[in-house]
Amino acid sequence: MSVVMKDPEVNRVDQTITNDFNINVATVNGSGSQTSNSMLIRSLYKMGIPVTGKNLFPSNIQGLPTWFNIRLSSEGFLARRERVEIMICMNGATVAEDMESVVEGGIILYDDTLPIANHRKDVQYYPMPVRELVKAANLPYSLQKYIANMVYVGVVAYLLEIDMDEIKDALSWNFGGKTKPIELNWGMVLTAYQWAKENLVNDQPYRTQRMTGFNENTILVDGNTAAALGSVFGGFTFSAWYPITPSSSVAEQLTSYAADLRRDPETGKATYAIVQAEDELAAIGMVLGASWAGARALTATSGPGISLMSEFVGYGYFAEIPAVIWDIQRMGPSTGLPTRTSQGDVLGAYYLGHGDTRTRSSSPPTQPSVLTWPLMRSTWPSGSRRPCSS
Repeated sequence: MSVVMKDPEVNRVDQTITNDFNINVATVNGSGSQTSNSMLIRSLYKMGIPVTGKNLFPSNIQGLPTWFNIRLSSEGFLARRERVEIMICMNGATVAEDMESVVEGGIILYDDTLPIANHRKDVQYYPMPVRELVKAANLPYSLQKYIANMVYVGVVAYLLEIDMDEIKDALSWNFGGKTKPIELNWGMVLTAYQWAKENLVNDQPYRTQRMTGFNENTILVDGNTAAALGSVFGGFTFSAWYPITPSSSVAEQLTSYAADLRRDPETGKATYAIVQAEDELAAIGMVLGASWAGARALTATSGPGISLMSEFVGYGYFAEIPAVIWDIQRMGPSTGLPTRTSQGDVLGAYYLGHGDTRTRSSSPPTQPSVLTWPLMRSTWPSGSRRPCSS
C-alpha cells in the first residue's frame, strides 16, 4: 500500500489554515460521488462551519468527468471561488489538469492507480490505495465503484479532522436510516480513516474546527430541493416532467416532499398528481392542459428541454395559460456543442415561443410571460377556474 513520507524538498505552508479553504472533488459521472460529497458537506455544516457546494458538470452522459466544489469560509462567505487548496482526484481522464489547478501550498489526494503526469514541489501529494481497500472489503461487485468513493471521505476526515460522528450521522441521514447501505459505506469510511491514520504524515496545514454563530436557525439545502419545497408550499397540484440533467432532482424531491406534505388529513389521499411523461413536449402539454383546467401546474427541465417546449409555450402565451417552468440551466438551449460554450438558456427563455409575445416592460406588465407569471403573483386568484393575467 502507498505510504506518504515527508519530502524535505516540498515547499510547505507553515501556518495552520482553519475553516477557510476550497475542496474540489474530481470524479466520473455516475460513480455515486453525490453521496460521498453530500456526506462531507453535511458533516461540515453540522460542525457549524459556513459551507456551500457546487456541482460542476457539462451535459455529460454516464462515465464522463464531473466535479464537486466545497467552499468553507469562517467569515461566512458562500459564493463559489476558483482558488482550490485541496484537490481530490478520482478520474484519470482529468487528473493532470486537476492537479495543476491546485494553488501553491495546497494538497492533492488521488487514487494511487491514476497516471500522474506532474510532480510539483509546491504542493503535497497523498496517494490513496482505493483499489486495495475496496478489494479487501470483499464488497459485491455491483457496489464497488459506488462505495469506493467512501475511501476519500475517510482520508479527508482524517487529514482535516472532521468529526467522525457527524460523518456517520450524515451517512444515516442520506440513506434514511437503512441499516445495510449504512453499514457497507460506514465500514469503508472507517477502513480508509484507519489506513490514513496509520500511514499518512499529516503535516499539511488545512484543518476544520467546530464553530458557532453562523449556521444556527438555518437549513442546508440545494437549489433544486429549494425549488421543490417552494412549489409544495406554493400550492402546486400537478406536475409533469421528463428526466434531464441537471433538473431531474426537482421532480424527484417534489415527489418525496409531496408524499409527506400534500395529503388530505382526513382520508390520507394525495391532493396532487405527478406524471413522468414520455418526453418534454408531452410534459409541457400536460402542464398547460392541467393549468387550463384549474390546477397549479409546473414542470422542470434544462436547455434542450426548453427548446422542445417552445411551441407549446408559445400557445400558452396566446391562450394566457399560466404555468411554472423551472429552467435548471446547464448551458444553451440546444444539444451538442452550444450546451458547453454558451449560456443561451437566458436568451432562449426570454423569447420562448414564436414571436408576438411580451416578456418584459418598464411598466407593470399586462401580459406576463408563462415563465415569469408565478413569480409576479404569489397566489392564483381564488375561485378562478383558469387563472388569468388580465
